[in-house]
Amino acid sequence: MCRSSSNSEMVASKKTTLEEVLDIETSMCRSQWVLNPPDPPSMPRQVLDNVKDILLPHPQPNTFSSLRNQPFSKRAFAFFQNLFPILASFQNYNAQKLKCDFMAGLTLAIFAIPQCMGNATLAQLSPEYGLYTGIVPPLIYALLASSREIVIGPGSVDSLLLSSMIQTLKVPIDGSNGYTQLVFTVTFFAGIFQVAFGLFRFGFLVEYISQSTILGFLAAAAVGIGLQQLKGLFGIVNFTKKTALFSVLKSLWTSFRNQSAWHPYNFVIGFSFLCFILLARFLGKRNKKLIWLSHVAPLLSIIVSSIIAYKINVDEAHVKDYRVEVLGPIKGGGSLNPSSFNQLIFDTKVVGHLIRIGLTIAIISITGSIAVGRSFASLKGHSIDPNREVVSLGIMNIVGSLTSCYIASGSFSRTAVNYNAGSETMVSNIVMALTVLLSLKFLTGLLYFTPKAILAAIILSAVPGLIDLNKASEIWKVDKMDFLACAGAFFGVLFASAEIGLAVGITVSFAKIIVTSIQPAIAVIGRIPGTDSFGDVQQYPMALNTPGVFIVSLKSAWLCFANANLVEERIERWMTDEKAYKHGRPGQNTFHHLIIDASSLTNIDTTGIACLVELNKNMASRGIKLAIANPRWHVIHKLRLANFVSKIGGRVFLSVVEAVDACVATKMVAV
Repeated sequence: MCRSSSNSEMVASKKTTLEEVLDIETSMCRSQWVLNPPDPPSMPRQVLDNVKDILLPHPQPNTFSSLRNQPFSKRAFAFFQNLFPILASFQNYNAQKLKCDFMAGLTLAIFAIPQCMGNATLAQLSPEYGLYTGIVPPLIYALLASSREIVIGPGSVDSLLLSSMIQTLKVPIDGSNGYTQLVFTVTFFAGIFQVAFGLFRFGFLVEYISQSTILGFLAAAAVGIGLQQLKGLFGIVNFTKKTALFSVLKSLWTSFRNQSAWHPYNFVIGFSFLCFILLARFLGKRNKKLIWLSHVAPLLSIIVSSIIAYKINVDEAHVKDYRVEVLGPIKGGGSLNPSSFNQLIFDTKVVGHLIRIGLTIAIISITGSIAVGRSFASLKGHSIDPNREVVSLGIMNIVGSLTSCYIASGSFSRTAVNYNAGSETMVSNIVMALTVLLSLKFLTGLLYFTPKAILAAIILSAVPGLIDLNKASEIWKVDKMDFLACAGAFFGVLFASAEIGLAVGITVSFAKIIVTSIQPAIAVIGRIPGTDSFGDVQQYPMALNTPGVFIVSLKSAWLCFANANLVEERIERWMTDEKAYKHGRPGQNTFHHLIIDASSLTNIDTTGIACLVELNKNMASRGIKLAIANPRWHVIHKLRLANFVSKIGGRVFLSVVEAVDACVATKMVAV
C-alpha cells in the first residue's frame, strides 16, 4: 500500500512539475510582449501633442457645434450662454432666488464699502479708487466667470504687494498722480498676463507654487499689512512705506521717541473699534443668529467713529489742526469711474519693471482666486473652469485699468459673507457693485470725517484670517521640506520683499522635487505570504525570500547620471553583505539570480544604462544572472537600442512573479 501510494505521489509530482514547466513557457511567451512593443512616440511628437493639448480646447458636450440641427434661437442662446455663463443661472430663476441674491448683495455692499476704502489706503491710493474697483471689475466678472460664489474687489494682499513693489522702483514718481499712473499700468499688465494664462491654458504654471509656499507668503503679507496699519492706528505723521520688518520697527521707534509726531486720539478710536469688530466677529462665529452683527460691524464703526471725529474736530479751523486724522474730501459725486486710458505709462525706462511687477501680482491673484473658487464651489456641489476664471480675471483687470481701478481679485472674506448670506447666483455681485455705485454717487460727502484709524482697524481685523498656525503645524508634522518652503517664503517676505520670499519658497519646493526624484530610492522586496504580491521587506517583515533569488525594486522615476552609480553600489553592497545571506557560510554566494523590478521606472539615460551593463558584468563574474521585470515603454525601448536585452540573454519579464517562477524553473532544470 505504501509503495503504491508513493508511486502515485511521484506521478502527481511529475504532473505538477510538467504543469509548472508549461506555465513557465507561457510566461516566457508573455515576456515577448515586453520585449517587442511598438516604438514609443518620438520627442518631437510628444512635444507636438503637449502643445496641442494645451492650446486647443477640448471638445465639450452640448456646445454650439453640437446644436447644428436645432433652431437658430436655441443655437444663439447656447452661443451666448457659453459666452456669458450667468445666463444659465436665469433658466430656473425665480422671485425667491432674486430675493436671496438681493439681500446677499446688500450685505456684501455693507461689508465691502469700508473694506474697499481700507484696501485702497493700503495700496497708497485715495479711498475712492477702492470704491471704483468695487464697481467695474465685479460687474464684468459676474458676466464672464463660471463661478457662482466668488466676490470680486480689491484684496489686502494684492494692495500691499502693489504698494511695496512699486515703491522699490528706482524711477522718479511725480507726486500722487505719477504713482497712480504706475498702479494703473501694473494692473493693465497683470490683466494681460492673466488673459494669456487662460487662453493658452497656462494656468497649470500656478500649480508650481506649493500650498506651503502660499501659506508662508500670506502669513508674512498679513504681518506686513498689520505693521503698515500702525501708521493709521497711531496717527503717525512720518512713517516708512517699506514693508520689511526692520524698516517698520525703526520707523515706529523713531515716531515714539518724538511724541509730537503721532496723534493719541487716533489710537483710542482705532483700538476701541478694532476690539468691537473682533468681538462682533467672535459672537457671529459662536452664535449663527448674530452673524449679521459681524457683517455690519465695519460699517457701523465707520458711522459712529465719524460722528465722534466730527464732534472732536468741528471747532478746529484748519484740517492740519484736527486732533483726529480724517479722510477729508472724497471724489465721486461728479464723475463715476473716470477714464484712465491716457494715464497708462509705457516708457521704456520703467515698463520692464512694471511688467515684472504685473506678472508677480497676476500669479498671486490667480492662485488666491482659484483656491477660493474651488473651496466654495465644492461646498455647493459644482465645479469651476480654472482657465475661464483666469480669463475673466484678466479681462476685468484690463478694463479696470482703463476705468480708474487697480488690481482686483477674489476675496475669501467677501466670498464667505456672500455664501453665508444665502447667495444663489452672481447677481449678488451685480447688486453689490450697483450699491457701491450709488454710495459713490450720493454718499461720499458723509465720509469726510471718517477717521483714518478706523480704516486701519478694519484692515487689522482681517489680518488673523491670513495666518493659519494650525496648518503650519500640520505641515511641520507631515513634511519638514514643505515646512522649510513655508518658512523660507515667510521670512523672505518679512525681512526682504515679496519677490524674494516667493523666490525662496519656490526654490525650496523645486529642490524638494529634484532631491526626491533623483535620490536612489531602492528596496529589497519579498513575496507577501498567501499572495502573488511583492513588498518591501522593511515595510513588511513577514515577506518571504525566494531561495537563490535576490529581488530589488527601483522606486525612482528616473535612473540617470545623478543616481545610477549610487543604485549600482547599493545593489552590489547588498549582494555581498553577509547579513543578506540566509543560507550557507558568510562570504559564500548563495544567490543565482538578481531580479530588478523596474515598474516604477519611467525613463533611463545613457549613464543609467551603462551602470546596468556594469552591474550585469559584475554579477556574471560571480555566476549570477540578471533579469528585468515589468520595464516601462521608454525604458525597454532604450535598453533594446543599447543591446542590453541581448547582453542579459533576453531575461525580461512581464511581472516579478513570472521572473521569479522562471528563475526557480531554471534552477530546477540545472539541478
